[in-house]
Amino acid sequence: MKVFFSTYGLYVKVASYLQPLILLAFRLTWGWQFFKTGKGKLLHHQDIVGFFTTLGIPLPDMNAWFVGGLECVGGILLMIGLASRLVAFPLTINMIVAYLAVAEDRVKFFRLFFDPDPFLQADPFFFLLTSVIILAFGPGPISVDYLLGRAFKKVRPKNKSV
Repeated sequence: MKVFFSTYGLYVKVASYLQPLILLAFRLTWGWQFFKTGKGKLLHHQDIVGFFTTLGIPLPDMNAWFVGGLECVGGILLMIGLASRLVAFPLTINMIVAYLAVAEDRVKFFRLFFDPDPFLQADPFFFLLTSVIILAFGPGPISVDYLLGRAFKKVRPKNKSV
């Protein structure tokens, strides 16, 4: 039994080395997709305003600019791993709204636990998944956030008790 636990412990240690690569892969892949969709929303602003209007989204012009900018800038920030958790929160909200705004996706969202396949196949799924993963786990050690955190720890003075 001891051999099993030591082998399993080694397996877990080796597998944990995949975490930074998985986080990087999600950030690069879906950060790029966020950037592209946001850029598309900004370049084709009037089309997005029309689409938002048909969905009944309030202030469609302003929201089209906001969502396009959020996805474009947020995608870049995710890719480089800067302010990742900070930007992951509004991106998560954005993707939840994307599910809820379109009637057929709304049904998929609310039936997630009863019939998950339609939810998993909806367009916003991987965007939402990526946002939630980065929000929960951070960008990982292959990121600007990580480098800034290390640099900040080095220059921050130690708090000495009197």
